[in-house]
Amino acid sequence: MPAVRKQALFDSLPDEWPVDLLPTVQAQVAASNRKIVVLDDDPTGTQTVHDVAVLTEWTVDALTGELSQPAPCVYVLTNSRSLPLPAAQALNTEIGHNLAAASAQTGRPFAVVSRSDSTLRGHYPGETDALAAALEMAVDATLVIPFFLEGGRFTINNIHYVAEGETLVPAAETPFAQDAAFGYRSSDLRAWVEEKSGGRVPAAAVATITLDDIRTGGPARVTEQLLALAGDAVCIVNAASMRDLQVFVSGLLAAEAQGKCFLYRTAASFVQVRAGISPRPLLAADELQLPSSGGGLVVVGSYVPKTTGQLAALLATPGIASYEVRVANILDNQMRQHEISRAVQEIEQA
Repeated sequence: MPAVRKQALFDSLPDEWPVDLLPTVQAQVAASNRKIVVLDDDPTGTQTVHDVAVLTEWTVDALTGELSQPAPCVYVLTNSRSLPLPAAQALNTEIGHNLAAASAQTGRPFAVVSRSDSTLRGHYPGETDALAAALEMAVDATLVIPFFLEGGRFTINNIHYVAEGETLVPAAETPFAQDAAFGYRSSDLRAWVEEKSGGRVPAAAVATITLDDIRTGGPARVTEQLLALAGDAVCIVNAASMRDLQVFVSGLLAAEAQGKCFLYRTAASFVQVRAGISPRPLLAADELQLPSSGGGLVVVGSYVPKTTGQLAALLATPGIASYEVRVANILDNQMRQHEISRAVQEIEQA
């Protein structure tokens, strides 16, 4: 599947919905009183939100405490992308059981976001299957929404693209698709669902919310489409802008208000809109309240070419010291402590 010029593809799309729907979404979120519980499979999922609690435990008591708070959203950092599939499924099962118990204790309804990678890496559908079973919910559909504006990830005509400058590259043609643990062949998300489900969900059975639905039909059309989903369906949501997400979420909330139940498998941009969180600029240095003396520590662990390039640019910056941890030593029980001590010493002397 060939790459395309971003501007040419965007110019071919219908005009965006003309109304800013964030205030409408915020009112719908408040009216529903449903807490958004984001199970974050990697620590990067919070980058699109602010003033949100992040849990690193998921006991019934911890979840009960958060469901008792008025805030519309809470993150639970699971790091499940780093686990083998059986362990990730077991973790999601445990959280699902605990979340159901916490909801029963507090009377607070909730919706679950299984937040994962915008380049389609992660334990899908294993995690959402485990959640649905543990929550004992009659799920009408799992909504797959990997759009991530901040990272240049767009879903258009059911094809998921990764922006490289002014070019949009189909996701399956990028290095992300060659991931040793989560590789894939399909950029068409309908075919990707079939591929990842091992054929259990055929591409022809995957529903879609198109950009024409969103930009021409608006929230009412989205609601109509979602109300027609039932029986644990899978639905792909196209999006090329935050306005598209606003329209979709407004229609989604209207469908949920009429009794529909959905699981969300999404990237990070969706959470901001679904929780009704207003965007804000990046944190300024004075807001971090850090001491003026001393340096900072950047830990790099990704091996994809983009990260390698970013690391090379960082190391070329004046005043940067580097230390490469020997992974083989970390994995060796006899060498581990020595390697950790050596790393600490090097970092303290940098």
